[in-house]
Amino acid sequence: MRGKVYLVGAGPGDPKLITIKGMECIREADVIVYDRLANPVLLDYRKDGAELIYCGKLPHHHTLRQEAINQLLVEKALEGKVVTRLKGGDPCVFGRVGEEAEVLVFNHIEFEIIPGVTSGIAVPAYAGIPVTHRDYGSTFAMVTGQMGRDKEHSEEKWESLARGMDTIAFYMGVANLPHICSQLMKYGRRPETPVAVISWGTTPQQTTVIGTLCTIEEIVELTEVTNPAIILVGEVVRLREKIKWFQENKESLSI
Repeated sequence: MRGKVYLVGAGPGDPKLITIKGMECIREADVIVYDRLANPVLLDYRKDGAELIYCGKLPHHHTLRQEAINQLLVEKALEGKVVTRLKGGDPCVFGRVGEEAEVLVFNHIEFEIIPGVTSGIAVPAYAGIPVTHRDYGSTFAMVTGQMGRDKEHSEEKWESLARGMDTIAFYMGVANLPHICSQLMKYGRRPETPVAVISWGTTPQQTTVIGTLCTIEEIVELTEVTNPAIILVGEVVRLREKIKWFQENKESLSI
């Protein structure tokens, strides 16, 4: 008898932000395959005897490559196990859930996709920044922070982002920050556009720094902010001074 795979979003970091359905999948699982951005506290809710398999990824260093993860899900399900693939944030937002689901379909394995709270919205909220606001921004985009220099139609994408989107959330883009800022300014965004970089959002380690497209690179270097982080670009960042509510461990820096 074949098992079943749940592809579950663990939320942005605060373990209380997982969905009820996501928690049920953790409790039901015979095997939990989890990544580094899923809060390990959630694993405490597993049933006795559940197998834990870590497949966390760092830039340029993968504990398990994606192909191996895909095969692992298949193998465990073919053993008749209930498998929960636990991913940080939402599995459909830069979570490669489509690739994993395709492999499961190919192998005739039953699965469900369980949405999670995505970091691009939740992390700014914890920093006191709504991604839309009637007076500051009515359009919003979520973009991989690794958007490269040499990809097809790259110029058109950057121009669309710079000129067509009020608010942009870049995921895991700290290393690419200089390129992000220079491209947005090159294609029409004002250098004075506010930018927030929020590291370890929704957790006790959350740190927020504020600058502009022309100053944020220096600020990030001074504060040594690292991934995991959300880079938020847009006028909505100005709202932080009015409505920030989450207590951070250290004072945020702004220039």
